[in-house]
Amino acid sequence: MRVFKFGGASVRDAKSVQNVHSIIERFNTEPLIIVVSAMGKTTNKFENLVNAHFAKEPTEAILEDLRNCHGEIAKELFGDRVQPIIEDINNTLVEVEWALEDPDGLDYHFQYDQIVSIGEMLSTKIISAYLKFKGLENTWVDARDLIRTDNNYQDAKVDWDETKALTTSTINAALKKANVIVTQGFIGGTSENFTTTLGREGSDFTAAILAYCTGAKDVTIWKDVPGVLNADPKYYDNTVLIPEMSFFDAMELAYFGTSVIHPKTIKPLQNANIPLYVKSFVDPKSEGTTISNTSDLRIAPSFIVKTNQVLVSLTPKDYSFVTEVHFTDIYTVLSDIRMKANCAQNSAVNFSFSTNNDGAKLQQLQERLNEEYFVGLVEDAELVTVRYYDEETIRRTTQGKKVLLDHRTATSAQLVVK
Repeated sequence: MRVFKFGGASVRDAKSVQNVHSIIERFNTEPLIIVVSAMGKTTNKFENLVNAHFAKEPTEAILEDLRNCHGEIAKELFGDRVQPIIEDINNTLVEVEWALEDPDGLDYHFQYDQIVSIGEMLSTKIISAYLKFKGLENTWVDARDLIRTDNNYQDAKVDWDETKALTTSTINAALKKANVIVTQGFIGGTSENFTTTLGREGSDFTAAILAYCTGAKDVTIWKDVPGVLNADPKYYDNTVLIPEMSFFDAMELAYFGTSVIHPKTIKPLQNANIPLYVKSFVDPKSEGTTISNTSDLRIAPSFIVKTNQVLVSLTPKDYSFVTEVHFTDIYTVLSDIRMKANCAQNSAVNFSFSTNNDGAKLQQLQERLNEEYFVGLVEDAELVTVRYYDEETIRRTTQGKKVLLDHRTATSAQLVVK
């Protein structure tokens, strides 16, 4: 058993879907679980739909755009045999229409998961149908029948025992019908049959969950890059491929925010000693990056940039020392409003952290903490993390910029700069 994951960029249009077919065709001599994300920027569009719905703004144009985008891809793939696929797209989007008709007062996070998850349903139905159209037999499986979660919508926690039992029985039954299984990334289901999501960009995690539960031989994430690079080419010139890295380094880079691997992906694979390959769907024959339990690998200095950051500075109004009591208060508020401290540092009377610039959450943070703390905000900042840094890399990173926060360990440096 092998698990392949194809992200949104790898299924963004008809040509990309055809490429996915050619990759699967090369490897379908053994059982394959194919985990697929929503197509292209579909998730963003569904998020816009949810936000418009809760703002009581018109949603018809967004929904029609989603219908047309998927319909055009289907027409290019299936030609004059497209009608059943169009009907399936329309029937699937009926679920969204029903959700939009639900009464006011429903929880945003709940509604988000019921609506945004439809992106993965659409992409997998189109891809499964196209594989069959090309003569490659496969079984479409609903990931909500595989991955059991709690009710923490938008960031659901996996019930591993129940998920393993469901996955084992469902996958074994599906493999009796075909050697290839197509399912959705990013989503799961509760015991009450409500849809949940595993966190933004959670399809990698889905692949790891299914690999762990089925005892897969390996997992391959197919990307639009040659593998794991030491920096994002959008921000750095002369990036280099990291051909091999340990699970530990991969977890560190994912935690700090590398866009190649979802942070939750690594641990279940490490626990089961299942290697992870990151390969290019543009050049499938290239080696890519291998991530495994290999130890003592010293990779090249790696750079991770988070833009649109805000440096939040908190000082107790009574100028008391910052203690564990303050940390508890602050992190309780952060947890309540689902705000993440990407990098944090404290002094005797100050606690500062970098976070994503989300205006609504920042307002909630100020409202909750204003009574006890002076709250300072510095916007338009960047958080740069350097794994395996040296003084030269720090100098190049900070050249021409003001350093607002400098936090270092023996192997990693985090710098908030402006």
